[in-house]
Amino acid sequence: MLTQTGTPAPISDATAAGTDPLAAFSDRSLLIVDDDKPFSTRLARAMESRGYQVQVADSVAEGLSAVETRAPAFAVIDMRLGDGNGLDVIARLKEQRPEARGVILTGYGNIATAVNAVKLGAFDYLAKPADADEIHGTLMAQPGERADPPENPMSADRVRWEHIQRVYELCGRNVSETARRLNMHRRTLQRILAKRAPR
Repeated sequence: MLTQTGTPAPISDATAAGTDPLAAFSDRSLLIVDDDKPFSTRLARAMESRGYQVQVADSVAEGLSAVETRAPAFAVIDMRLGDGNGLDVIARLKEQRPEARGVILTGYGNIATAVNAVKLGAFDYLAKPADADEIHGTLMAQPGERADPPENPMSADRVRWEHIQRVYELCGRNVSETARRLNMHRRTLQRILAKRAPR
């Protein structure tokens, strides 16, 4: 279901002083499309506190409907959704509003994904889990400019663990099939799955 999370937070003194990069944008509408509801709720609140007017959708169909109703100035869209691919929403957004800035969130951060996302009109892409500061910095970056690196990025061990968990879930939690696809010994995989997530 499409939800409007509320009005944006009051403009701070820093914003009034002209230090808020959003001040350059008269339209601060932001569409978040993600089927991870706890994540999208947290992100919506965090982005509202940064001055965005946020609308949330949890599927490709709802994202497309939101774009058709009123194409936002900004969008943060998960690539993998329950009913399809978030790139379809990005492509439609760019048709409706060519100057819109859309960021794709993906747990499958590879070169092919990045190239495809940008070809379809994404302003940039970020690997999940990305935080609000990183997303805001990316949305506000100048074309060709890199956003500042996050203060506390995931460790290499955590990135590896996240990737293994994702493949494991996609394989229906079948250890043997996951090990085969990851080219990993079954016992090694079992040991990794039995441990807590690294920081």
